[in-house]
Amino acid sequence: MIHKYSLNGYNIVMDTNSGAVHLFGGAPFAMLDYLDDGVPDEPPKAMMAELKNQYDEKTLREGYSEILELYRKGQLYSRDEYEKFASMLKDAPIKSMCLNVAHDCNLRCRYCFAAQGDFGGRRMLMPFQVAKSAVDFLVKHSGNRHNLELDFFGGEPLMNFGVVRQTVAYAHSIEKQHHKNFRFTITTNGLLLNDEAIDFINREMSNCILSLDGRKEVNDRLRVRVDGSGSYDTVLPKFKKLVARRPQDKDYYVRGTFSKYNLDFVKDIQHFLDEGFDEISVEPVVSDTKLDYSIREDDLPRVFEEYDRLSKLMIERTKTGKKFDFFHFMIDLNQGPCAIKRLRGCSCGNEYVAVTPTGDLYPCHQFVGDKKWEMGNVLTDTLDQAMKHRFALTNVYTKSECKNCWAKFYCSGGCNANNLKYEGNIRKPHTISCELEKKRLECAVMIQAALAE
Repeated sequence: MIHKYSLNGYNIVMDTNSGAVHLFGGAPFAMLDYLDDGVPDEPPKAMMAELKNQYDEKTLREGYSEILELYRKGQLYSRDEYEKFASMLKDAPIKSMCLNVAHDCNLRCRYCFAAQGDFGGRRMLMPFQVAKSAVDFLVKHSGNRHNLELDFFGGEPLMNFGVVRQTVAYAHSIEKQHHKNFRFTITTNGLLLNDEAIDFINREMSNCILSLDGRKEVNDRLRVRVDGSGSYDTVLPKFKKLVARRPQDKDYYVRGTFSKYNLDFVKDIQHFLDEGFDEISVEPVVSDTKLDYSIREDDLPRVFEEYDRLSKLMIERTKTGKKFDFFHFMIDLNQGPCAIKRLRGCSCGNEYVAVTPTGDLYPCHQFVGDKKWEMGNVLTDTLDQAMKHRFALTNVYTKSECKNCWAKFYCSGGCNANNLKYEGNIRKPHTISCELEKKRLECAVMIQAALAE
């Protein structure tokens, strides 16, 4: 299986199964339209006849030789060597945990998947005893894994900053005893940031996600306080201070959002750059299509134009020494993720779980609140092994739409939570999310081709 496309003057061919990526001239690129999962030793006569009006015979034969050589090397129309291993995927020890330390928030973002902070239930904060039990649960169920990850999430986790600090201290205190190494991350809206919180985050958090939608008018339209007022003017200087103090070996992302209201989101990215941020993620609002701010299928051509514009901006800035990272364009074409990661993606419900303030376990933070997907509790040390096994076996070959998709080893079947929410089944990919991901992949590959020149 291959995928061929032209973008920004480049003819790009991706071989799905081998992961090889090629830049083709006009003749061999056109020839691929006449080949179907294989390259015969001699060029098909019909192909040569139809293309002779566009290219001379020497060019055609040289182009075909190029295709044939790649095919023989296993870099074009290569065989799928992964499917036979898909059924062998097993349950794995848990390595990552999302601690919903606050089912409450000091913002009321209209697009919030967490029902504006309470996840469809009552507003509450996680007691330290629950957080401590969650750490113990993770250690116990992590098997021989040495590196473990705790992500502090909400709502707004800084509303429960004391418990965040206690939890980090407790995890550190048992690392040597259990031969573990904890990596901490946090996602914050920034309203409660002060010098103490900034110093703690920059010392303890390997990564931090700073939520800010973009330009003031964009941010304050949907990302508002409880009283309806905007948050931009308060948050921006705090984020700038955090990033200015952040050590070089620690990661961060300013996480924006684009909705129907700001399909020109490259302007928001440019705004972030102007404010000094160079690690950026901007996520689409993929929600109920009846909502006026949600991205719909008829918006995709406009969104794709914007991703193309962003690609050119990244190329231009990188070549002039002003490089920045955009989360969705970061892919490794040389090594890439391991085979298991390629097949089942984020591993929610198997290697990754989320914990509520009452200790309930869910496959990930986006499943929280849907009781059908509750899978145990850290206080009672219970875990639904049947549900865990179901997620372990969910992969690109158990999702029929993914099995024959060229992008399957890059997106790994998409987000299971989005699949469930918008398609009704964790194994049925969400159409709009798929189209967005494929476009981002095309742009990411083109950027690497342009920068390799």
